[in-house]
Amino acid sequence: MELSHLENVIPSKTGLIEFIGNVVTKRGQDVERIKEAMVEADRRMYESGIQAVGDHVNTSISAEVKSKSKIIYHTFVEIICMKDDEVLNKIDEARDIEFYFDPNHSSITPHAPYSCSKSLFKTYKKSISDDNIISIHNQESEEENKLFRYKSGEFLKFYEKMGIDVDCFKAQVRNSIQSYLNFLPASNHTILVHNTYTSIKDLDFINRMARKVTLCLCPKANLYIEDTLPKVQLFLNQKFDIALGTDSLASNDTLSILEELKTLHKANKELTFLETIKWATINGAKALGLDNEIGSLEVGKKPGLVLLKNMPNLKINDSVEVQRII
Repeated sequence: MELSHLENVIPSKTGLIEFIGNVVTKRGQDVERIKEAMVEADRRMYESGIQAVGDHVNTSISAEVKSKSKIIYHTFVEIICMKDDEVLNKIDEARDIEFYFDPNHSSITPHAPYSCSKSLFKTYKKSISDDNIISIHNQESEEENKLFRYKSGEFLKFYEKMGIDVDCFKAQVRNSIQSYLNFLPASNHTILVHNTYTSIKDLDFINRMARKVTLCLCPKANLYIEDTLPKVQLFLNQKFDIALGTDSLASNDTLSILEELKTLHKANKELTFLETIKWATINGAKALGLDNEIGSLEVGKKPGLVLLKNMPNLKINDSVEVQRII
């Protein structure tokens, strides 16, 4: 939400590292403009049928908009920390920001494996309760895997440019997810976001760890940033729930789950609507701990209701449109 003012600002298909640099340098300081963009983003999401959102934040600026929204928000306060002597302060800062959001629908989370030190992961593991939902950016770029496997690639140049010392970081000889997942609390529900470069060996590793994991795919953002899509066919026979996200308007030109479905179906003809509708509804509700309230049409729940128009034979194509009914 807090990056909504960056719509049409950051160039597409530059790769993750240049994208991150652009976010850091181009995110605005005009509070009123940022709030106006968030209000508009909230309106667009609701009208497109979105009933609940997991939203990553670095500040408390979105709290007021969320408190007035018709959408249920679960706010993930990100921790970014590469310096061991700053770990406790960064966790405290995240808790201070979390204070501004609904305590029943907020948690603190590491941002990404490339932006958090091993010390941060270890301290974080001891600092959170069992009901703290984790949502971490995972394998959004092959550069992340290069960093963990070989200690090579563009991230090293990025760290140098940002003045971050990674001399103590050692190559793990394995992909990032296999390097950091053990440091996350075992009992907490974990949402792995993006998974653009997640391999079958990575999925087997996650399975062996027996974690409560949801794989969240953000296909349009992946195309916008890296110009590639996750290998969805690898996920189809796994035991994980798959959910869908949009990332932000910094990396997308819509905030529509229908458009994410269209992108996936166009690229993966083997997908069926009866399967992917779960990715767009109940699986997301489960991931956010909201499946007793929304996500399906059942007695006692209060979900939204949308109509998908121009949809012959339950096939997702470019002509399909969404209309909110309730």
